[in-house]
Amino acid sequence: MHPDALAHAFEQRRHRLRGLAYRMLGTAAEADDVVQEAWLRLDRVAAGEIGDLDGWLTTVVSRICLDLLRARGRRGETPEVDDVRATGPGADPEDDALLADEVGRALLVVLDALGPAERVAFVLHDLFAVPFAELAPMLGRTPATTKKLASRARLRVHAPARIATTELAAQHAVVAAFLKAAREGDLAGLLAVLAPDVVRSADPAALPPGMAALVRGAAAVAEGTIVLRQRSREAALVLVDGRPGLVVVRAGRPLFVVTFVVRAGRIDAYDVVADPHRLAGLALALLP
Repeated sequence: MHPDALAHAFEQRRHRLRGLAYRMLGTAAEADDVVQEAWLRLDRVAAGEIGDLDGWLTTVVSRICLDLLRARGRRGETPEVDDVRATGPGADPEDDALLADEVGRALLVVLDALGPAERVAFVLHDLFAVPFAELAPMLGRTPATTKKLASRARLRVHAPARIATTELAAQHAVVAAFLKAAREGDLAGLLAVLAPDVVRSADPAALPPGMAALVRGAAAVAEGTIVLRQRSREAALVLVDGRPGLVVVRAGRPLFVVTFVVRAGRIDAYDVVADPHRLAGLALALLP
C-alpha cells in the first residue's frame, strides 16, 4: 500500500481508535497519545505484512492501553485533573468533557473500578464486539478465561440495585430532579425535592475554604448547591452501593460521590464523599 493510502486508511479509523482508547483509559490526552503511538508503529511496518488493518490496529491500541493501565496500577497512579486541559492532536480544554458526554460519564467511572484485564476484556467484547478468540491473545489468556473476565466485569458494571424496582424508580426520579435543578441553578426546583429539615454533609476536601461541612435546612442547602452548580455539570447518575446517587467525574475517575437518603419523594439527607478511602469503599454501577 502506498504511504499516502496507508495514512488515509489510518485517518479513516482514527475516530474509532480514539474512542476505544478513551474507554480504556478515561482521558482524551492519553487516548490521543495511544493513537499517535499506533500510527508510529504502523508507519514502521511494511503494509504488506498486515492482512487485516482493522484487527491489527485494534490489537496494537489495546495492548498499549493494557500496558498503561497495568503501569498505572503498579504506581497507584491517578490521572491528574489537569489532564482535561492537556494538549495533543485534536485536543482542547473541553475535549474530555465532549468525549465523556459521548461515552457516558457514568460508564467511564464504573469502568475505572475494574482491573486492567477486566476493563480491556469488557470494552473490547461488550462495547466493540471483538470476539473472545481474537481478544484472548492480547491478554495472554485462553478464550474461556477471557470470557470469564468479561463476565465478571459485566456483573460489576451492571450490578443490581438493592431496593425494589418501584422504589428504585422513585428515588431515581428524585435524584435526577435534584441534578437537573442544580445544573440550571433552579432554586425553586431544589426546594421542591429537598425535605424542610434536610441535612447536607461533606468531606472537607469536597468544599471550598470556609464552607461548612454540615448544613441544615432546605434553604441553606439549596443555596449552597447553587453556589457549587459548576460541579453538577460534570456529574452523572449512578448506583452507589445499590441506590441512586451521583458521581462527579474528572479525567475518567470519581472526584466526588454523592449519596442520598430519600423518603416520601424528598431528599432527607445527602453526603458528598471526597476522601479517597471512603471513595474506595463505595460500589458504583450503572443505573438499570
